[in-house]
Amino acid sequence: MSLALARARLRASPRLAAVLLIAAIGLFWGGNWPAVRFALMELPPFTLRAIGFTTGAVLLLAWARWRRLPLAVPAAEWPWLAATGLFTILGFNLATAFGQLRMPTSQAAIIAFSMPCWALLLAWWLLGQRVTRRQGWGLACGQAGLLLLLGPAALAGGVQGLAGPLIMLGAALSWALGTVLIKKRGSWQSHAVVVTGWQFALCALPMIVMMLALESPPPPASWQASTWLALGYHLLFSICLAQMLWFMNVKRLSVAQSTISTLIIPTVGVSSAILLLGEPLTPRILIALLLTLAAVAIVMLHGQKSS
Repeated sequence: MSLALARARLRASPRLAAVLLIAAIGLFWGGNWPAVRFALMELPPFTLRAIGFTTGAVLLLAWARWRRLPLAVPAAEWPWLAATGLFTILGFNLATAFGQLRMPTSQAAIIAFSMPCWALLLAWWLLGQRVTRRQGWGLACGQAGLLLLLGPAALAGGVQGLAGPLIMLGAALSWALGTVLIKKRGSWQSHAVVVTGWQFALCALPMIVMMLALESPPPPASWQASTWLALGYHLLFSICLAQMLWFMNVKRLSVAQSTISTLIIPTVGVSSAILLLGEPLTPRILIALLLTLAAVAIVMLHGQKSS
């Protein structure tokens, strides 16, 4: 009896570890939404992204060096590394920064994490993957949630009312396209930490140039305590720790299983925006969130079943 119990515990521990990883990733990246909004109250977008990308590059490559992973990337992988980094890191993060300046953070998080639905359509177009009937229902739920947020209230605001949602839609499309391009590349010789570290480094260069050319950020000595706390959370938990946990998660689980953690992120993002930023939870936002979660669940759980 004790032997059977020990075996059951051994089988359960990897599952528990996977659940804890998914929960941590969802909490860290979900809480990053209000953290970035707090930082943007004092830091301009290019400055914030220059700091984040540079920190990510230094810490990830230093961690890879400490683990004695080869930092050299094969020549054939550099174009793919640059292209996928352009969409998954630069395009997504820059668009989310500008998008949050033009619309409530809670709504921005919902639109951004419609990404799996757009990735499904792009995979059908670029990879020839068939869209099943069940996945079609997931896409329909996602579109319904998006249309709800882009409804009469946004249209009544004209160009100003649509600017934020459209920027966030661009962020979701950028992340989706980068994800599909990673799949299209197939196998990568370089370690994921090394690839992401060099992607951060490449994306940091244009952000530093844009920061120096277009922005005049306040000196760090004048930053408020909320800015330091928000930036610290963003750099430690989102850029570094969550990214590390994500690599561990993908290594332990299939891609379909690991990406279920994206279900938690908009929920945490909306909840934390309501609690920390004082944004209202209207029936429209709640229904849009539920439709988006249903869409991602249908798409991802279908993939989990078939993986």
